[in-house]
Amino acid sequence: MLRDTWAEISLSRIRENMLNIRRSLPGSVKLMAVVKANGYGHGDIESAKAAMNAGADYLAVAYLEEAVRLRDAGLQLPILVLTPIRPEHVPLALKHDLSLTVTSAKWFCEMRNFKPCGSACKLRVHAKMDTGLGRIGIRTKQEWDELVPWLHAEDVEMDGFYTHFATAGQEDTRFLEQQAARFLDMKEWARASGLAIRHYHCAGSVAALRFPHLAMDMVRIGAAMYGFYPAKLACPVKLEPALSLHSRLIQVKKLAKGEYIGYDNSYQAKEEEWIGTVPIGYADGWAQRMQGTDVLIGGRRAPIAGKISMDQLMIKLPGPFAEGTPVTLIGTQGGKRITFAELAAHIGSVAQEVSASLGVRITRTYKDIEEVRAKWDKTTWPDDISQAVI
Repeated sequence: MLRDTWAEISLSRIRENMLNIRRSLPGSVKLMAVVKANGYGHGDIESAKAAMNAGADYLAVAYLEEAVRLRDAGLQLPILVLTPIRPEHVPLALKHDLSLTVTSAKWFCEMRNFKPCGSACKLRVHAKMDTGLGRIGIRTKQEWDELVPWLHAEDVEMDGFYTHFATAGQEDTRFLEQQAARFLDMKEWARASGLAIRHYHCAGSVAALRFPHLAMDMVRIGAAMYGFYPAKLACPVKLEPALSLHSRLIQVKKLAKGEYIGYDNSYQAKEEEWIGTVPIGYADGWAQRMQGTDVLIGGRRAPIAGKISMDQLMIKLPGPFAEGTPVTLIGTQGGKRITFAELAAHIGSVAQEVSASLGVRITRTYKDIEEVRAKWDKTTWPDDISQAVI
């Protein structure tokens, strides 16, 4: 490594999380592993392979370029692109054998300028239904009826029909139940259309684990694959976070009472204090919202002192420490622990925002490589995967 800040990712934990989820669901239910946003910050290719090793049937990403990256890495599982692509990019999607999300007849009409009707390659699609989240999808019967004739084309394959819940992580389930009922109504639209639809799916990680009866043909497992689950809910299966984040002190200084550090004089020593500088900042995803959180050093908690800058932050040390001393920002050290849930609560968000925000300047090192790679043809794993900059 050329830099003293790195993330350690356990591929075996990703694999075990998926296996535990698999065991909690009916055997006929397929698993779609969601590896968008660089595998929620864990590495998309590596996470996909660990999930495949656990029996994942499908992969999912947010954007077309993410899917092309997986194909270029040699991954052959079906891949669903969750965000509609521009019509002119359909030839690229066909080249890489991808499944696309569709939400309107207008998109199909424009797409035909780039894929003539009846051409040899079949376009696989999943129709996205908006049952209440309000992002993308078909909301009305009229919109569905306008789309159906396009879906009946000989060169179109109806691979899926799906929705996404807005409140699966909330204790109050009433809105989720309304969405589920709405989706069941929409399924009747689909069945009445005469289309041969392969997969109906509505449950993401939390919905799949809380409400197995909603699993249908397939579930989409994203956050839970990486060990994340809402802290206020009891998780029905064992999940372990797969990522920890570490750095080292690059400078230690002693402040006199009243001295300032940080932009805008954001921290003033209340007494004689030891301050350490750590090479991670908001350009790495450790945003200024993290001010007020702790790190671990010497097995003890140490608070961030002052504003977090682009490349570095400062911590108030419990005493003098040598430069080069390890610092843990997420994970365990000396019996103490800083969790994703704790950090997410501090910024008023979810664990996956913390992990997905970790930038490309942070080196990812992969643990348990041999344990997971032993179950794969070694030619499918890069020789230097144990220490990859992504």
